[in-house]
Amino acid sequence: MDDPVYRLLRNLAIVLTLAWVGWSAWDSLRQDTGPGLTAYAAGNRAFEDGDYERALRAYEEALQENPQLLDALRGKARTLMQLGRTADALAAFDEAIARQPDFGATWANRGILHDRLGHYAQALADYEKALSLNPELAEGPGWITRFLRLQAEKPPTIADRARYLREQLALPESERLLKVPEVDAQQRSYKM
Repeated sequence: MDDPVYRLLRNLAIVLTLAWVGWSAWDSLRQDTGPGLTAYAAGNRAFEDGDYERALRAYEEALQENPQLLDALRGKARTLMQLGRTADALAAFDEAIARQPDFGATWANRGILHDRLGHYAQALADYEKALSLNPELAEGPGWITRFLRLQAEKPPTIADRARYLREQLALPESERLLKVPEVDAQQRSYKM
């Protein structure tokens, strides 16, 4: 095998494999293992797997270990929303916003909850606040996130929804179309 292209590709594959193994080892060693972080990571994995009951247990465990772990509170709020426990989810979102009012993704998620509940004016206000705090939320998930979620089409963003709500709320009440279940089901919560 004296082919120079083959040798180049083989050596490149070896170097990339070694780099990946080295990075993986370094990344696993540098992770902060403070109180609650292991349970929080388990909650994130369960949430991404769609196992919301297990995610909720993990987020609550993380909060028991570290009540100041705001990311776990946000995860708990998103999970409660997915479980349909809207009053609990709203209380958790409100607490997270009170503790860190400048975090746009929490406002976006509370807006999604208000939207699902039919509180459209409140949803619009939350979406606009989220976008003012973090304009990148208007871009929605990137291609890698969509690839991992098997989403070929880019889903509607909170900017799209805010624009739509603004237009619909300007119409007379009898002409408004505020719910389209097929489209609304595509809206996912924001994790940052």
